[in-house]
Amino acid sequence: MIRTRGEKIFTVVNYIFLTLLAVLMIYPFWDIVRISLSTPAEAAKLSFTLFPKEPTTAAYAQVFRNEFIWQGYGNTIIRILLGMPLQLVLMVATAYPLSKKDLPYRNVFTLVIVFTMFFTGGLIPNYLLVKSLHLDNTIWALILPGAIPTFNMLIVRNNFMSIPTSLEESAYIDGAGVVRTLWSIILPLSMPILMTVALWGLVGHWNAWFDCLLYISDPDKYVLQAILRKIIIESAPQFGDMAVMTTEDNVPSAEVVKAATIMVSTLPILVVYPFIQKYFVKGVMVGSLKG
Repeated sequence: MIRTRGEKIFTVVNYIFLTLLAVLMIYPFWDIVRISLSTPAEAAKLSFTLFPKEPTTAAYAQVFRNEFIWQGYGNTIIRILLGMPLQLVLMVATAYPLSKKDLPYRNVFTLVIVFTMFFTGGLIPNYLLVKSLHLDNTIWALILPGAIPTFNMLIVRNNFMSIPTSLEESAYIDGAGVVRTLWSIILPLSMPILMTVALWGLVGHWNAWFDCLLYISDPDKYVLQAILRKIIIESAPQFGDMAVMTTEDNVPSAEVVKAATIMVSTLPILVVYPFIQKYFVKGVMVGSLKG
C-alpha cells in the first residue's frame, strides 16, 4: 500500500508526539529511581541527570529494616487475596442475572444500582455504618464497602449480554443447569473482561489508603500505602527512623529514603501488570458492545 505524502508526515508527527509523551510519563518515575540509588549529597543537587554517579542501595537497606513496611506488605496482600476474589464473585453473581431480559424488574434493579454511582450517603454516614456493624479496625472495613464496584459490574453485565443466547440454550438442551452453564460456558468466554476488572480491583486495593486512615486505628493493621503516606507526607516517628536528615555519604537522607520507599511500594504492581495488560483493551472493548 502506497502512502501519500500527507500520511507519511502524519505518521512522523504521531511518532514524535507519542515519544515525547512517553518521555514525559517515564522520566518522573525514573527520577525517583535515580534518587533512591543516589548518595545524600548527589540527591540534594538540583541537576538534570539520568544515572546516579555513585550508585548505592543504602536507602533500600534502611527501608527493608523497617518492620512496618513488611507489616504493610502483609496487610495489603491479605486485603488483595480476600478482596479481589470477593469482588469477582459478587460482580458475576450480580451481573449475570441483570444480563437476562426476562428478569422481573430488571430495569428497576439496574436503575437503583446505577443511582449509587452518582449519589452516595457521604463520608460520615459511611463511617457510622461501618462502625455500627463493628467492622472498624478490621480488614473487612477495607473490603466490604467496595465489594461490588458499580462501574465494573456494569461492564461485566454488558459483556454477558453480548454472548449469544443460543450457546446457553444449547447447554440447557444438553441438561446443564444455570450454574453449570455459567461456569462452563459464560465465564470462559468472558475471561478477557474478568481479567480486566480483576486488574482494576488489584490496582485499586493496592493503591488504597484513605479508607485505611478512616477505619483502622491500630498501626499494626495499616496497609502499605497508608504507611507510605505516613512516612513520606507526615514523617511520622512511630513508623521508624525513616527520615533522618543528613548529608553523610554512608547515611541515606530523608529524600533518598522516601524515594526508595516509593519504589518498594510501586515495583510489585508494576511486575504484575504486564501479565494482565494484554487482556485490558480486548476486555474493555468486549464489555462495551451492548448497553
